[in-house]
Amino acid sequence: MTRDDLTFISYSVLVLVGRGGASPHDFVQMMRAGRVYQSASPSQYYAEPKRLERLGYLTSTKEPGRTRERTVYRLTDKGRDSLRKWAHEPAAFPGVHGEPPIKLLAADLVGEEPVRESVLAMRAEIESLRAELDIADDRADTIPHRAKYLHLNHRLSRRILDTYEEWLGDVERELA
Repeated sequence: MTRDDLTFISYSVLVLVGRGGASPHDFVQMMRAGRVYQSASPSQYYAEPKRLERLGYLTSTKEPGRTRERTVYRLTDKGRDSLRKWAHEPAAFPGVHGEPPIKLLAADLVGEEPVRESVLAMRAEIESLRAELDIADDRADTIPHRAKYLHLNHRLSRRILDTYEEWLGDVERELA
């Protein structure tokens, strides 16, 4: 298989499978709990493990669940090797994307006031994300082999939220 077979979502799934295995429902729960990191729709986290299994990166077993049988995926040697190679590749800058910068560019077309109100409404979501990161920090300590890495990611997320909060202050002043 070529590197082109694997996408960011592919690597996300391989990482979320982790040491002990995980089901697609587990992936979705992890992504919802880490909403600040969410980068794909839940349907992708149900479809991608099946594709990765067909390609030989994962294997699956059926295990009892709360209400019905669930499929639990585990890394194969090929999956672990792929993660090792990927870990050595330079990480690309994630870019600045999403609705806020695009909405701001629409201000000359729709007026500054509606854009200002729309963008400043993000403050409530930022506060919600901060609270979720507090919970995530507590939860990270229950996963000792990943706690250090989760805490580092949470610190990055808090800094990004701080930057957006500062940017919202700029928008509020300049579109007043």
